[in-house]
Amino acid sequence: MHNDNVRTLQLGYMPLIDCAPLVAAVRLGLDSKHGLRLRLRRQASWAAIRDKLLSGELDAVHALAGLVYGVETGIGGPQAGLAILLTLNQNGQAIVLSPPLARGLEQGLPLRELLAALPRPPILAQTFPTGTHAMWLYCWLAAQGVDPMAAIRGVTLSPPQMPAALARGELDGYCAGEPWAAQAEALGAGARVIRSGQLWPGHPEKVLACRRAFAALQPETAVALTAAVLEACRWLDVPENRRQAVDWLADPEVIGLPAERIAASLLPSDIDDPAQRLRFHADGQVNFPWRSDGRWFLHQFRRWGWLPAASPEADAILLGNVRRVDTYRQAAEQLGVPVPTRDTRQSTLFDGSRWE
Repeated sequence: MHNDNVRTLQLGYMPLIDCAPLVAAVRLGLDSKHGLRLRLRRQASWAAIRDKLLSGELDAVHALAGLVYGVETGIGGPQAGLAILLTLNQNGQAIVLSPPLARGLEQGLPLRELLAALPRPPILAQTFPTGTHAMWLYCWLAAQGVDPMAAIRGVTLSPPQMPAALARGELDGYCAGEPWAAQAEALGAGARVIRSGQLWPGHPEKVLACRRAFAALQPETAVALTAAVLEACRWLDVPENRRQAVDWLADPEVIGLPAERIAASLLPSDIDDPAQRLRFHADGQVNFPWRSDGRWFLHQFRRWGWLPAASPEADAILLGNVRRVDTYRQAAEQLGVPVPTRDTRQSTLFDGSRWE
C-alpha cells in the first residue's frame, strides 16, 4: 500500500567505511520505521557532495566535519548556512606514506630530512581543503617541524584514487579514511604510518549534514532523519552487527572492495585502546555535536591563516547555528540515548596538547 506520508530524501555519501550508518539505516529499514524513504547516492568527491547539497539535489549528506565549517565560514567554497544533525563516527582515518618514506620513519630518521631528500618537493594529498584529513595531515607534519603551508605541495584527491596515485609515484603520501589506507598496504603502494585515532583519540570525523533551511523549515523530518541514522550508529557498535555490515559495504554499488579489506577496517584487531578505534555510538558520546569540536576546527583554520580572528561571542553564534542540538536531543530522547549535560568535552591530542 502506498503511504503518502512517507518522505523521500536523497542522501549523498562517499565510498568510505564511515558511510556505514547511512547504509545500515536503509538495509535495516530504519528509514521506513521513522517515516522516511532514504535514497543513497554515491558521489565521486567531497566537492560534489558540497555542491549538490547546496543546490538542493541532495537533502542531507555524509560529510567531513571540517567541510561543514569550511562552507559555513566561506573558506571551503561558496559561503552557505549548513547544519550538523549528528556526528556519524570517531577515528577510522590514517596517514599513508610511500614505502621508502615509511621505512625511513621506522628507522628513526626525522620526517623533515626524509622529505628534504626527495628529488622534487614532496606531494601529499588530502581529500578536501578544510576537511578533517587536511587537518590531521597538517597537524602531524607541523608537530615534526614540517611547515604544511610551505614545505610540501598539498593536493586534493578523491580517496579511491589515492592508492593508485601513490603506486604510480605521483604522490609521496596522503591522509584519507579507511579502507583506502588498507588498500594501499594491500597493493604494496604505501604504509600506514599513523592512525587518526592516535593523533586525537575520539576525534570527530564524519557528520550527517544538511542545509540549515532544511533543518529549520522541516523540523519533524530533520528529527526523523537524525533518529533513523542515530539508531543505525547504535546498531553498528555491536561487533556481530559489524560483520553483517562488511558485506553491505563490500557491495560494488557501495565501496566495491573485497570483504576482507572492508573487515580489516571495520573490525580492526590491532588497536588496543578503545578510544582510538573506529566508533559509531559509544552510548551517544560519539554522536552528540560537541561545541568544543567545532571550536577546534575554527582554531585550525586560524592557525593556517585561512580565517581572521573573531570574538568568542561570534564563534559561539556560528557554532550555535551549525550544531542542531535541539534536533539531536529530540531524536536521542525518542531512542532512549543519553544526552550529555554539557556541550563541551575535554580531549588530549598526540602532542600532549589539551583541548576543550
